[in-house]
Amino acid sequence: MANAPKTTAPAKKQESGNSGNLFASLAIIICFVIGFVVYKFVMGDPSNFIDNNPENQPLPGNYFGMVYHAGAVVPVLLGLFLMVWVFAVERFIVIGRASGTGNVGNFVRKIQSLINGGNIDSAISECDKQKGSVANVVKAGLLKYKDVSANVGMDSEKSVVAIQKEIEETTALEMPMLEKNMNVLATLVSIGTLVGLLGTVTGMIRAFAALATGGAPDSAQLANGISEALINTATGIATSTFAIVFYNILTARIDKLTYSIDEAGFSIVQTYAANHK
Repeated sequence: MANAPKTTAPAKKQESGNSGNLFASLAIIICFVIGFVVYKFVMGDPSNFIDNNPENQPLPGNYFGMVYHAGAVVPVLLGLFLMVWVFAVERFIVIGRASGTGNVGNFVRKIQSLINGGNIDSAISECDKQKGSVANVVKAGLLKYKDVSANVGMDSEKSVVAIQKEIEETTALEMPMLEKNMNVLATLVSIGTLVGLLGTVTGMIRAFAALATGGAPDSAQLANGISEALINTATGIATSTFAIVFYNILTARIDKLTYSIDEAGFSIVQTYAANHK
């Protein structure tokens, strides 16, 4: 009876990449759709305006009406703002799962202690309990450790290289999952402010154009138009601020996991080299 084909690491990586791309594409589209719906039906609700007419000025103190009059850039900014939160939450969930069930630092220290004591099987069991990307990489290195140790005819240097290669290959498979969609947050850091400024400039143009065609200067109307235009800048700055904060926090967490993987992998290689001179 023929054996079922085994899924290779590149195939798994390809599958993970396709699912991640699908999520990103759907999330971006949905965020923009929600942004438009909120702009059109919540902020553009007739009750927010004088005489229940969205063409009129907003009611005094009604910020929804003011934001609605800020222009067509508003739904785009709302979509970008939602994207920051969606992708940040998604990355926090994924990186949290990659960390495993327990504290990563404690896990690495426990693995180092077990390896130094020669308890490879116990270390593998700890990896099964911990789960996550760090545990997956460490477990792959430990399994290769056992494999080369059982092969008594294998040269020590070749065995060390084999262990290092196994750890590197598994790391290369796990790391893209951690860094996926980080480029979206990085893009939102810049594009949020730029889109906000675009909305402000277009809003100012409309305000001054309306003033010019209105005949006598009306300072109240001009001030109202400028305030509506500046709403775009405020929303854009808020989008970029949250994006850069989340990006830095997530990057720091990814760096911590990467360091833990390198630390545990180094311990495995050094322990083998020391015990098989």
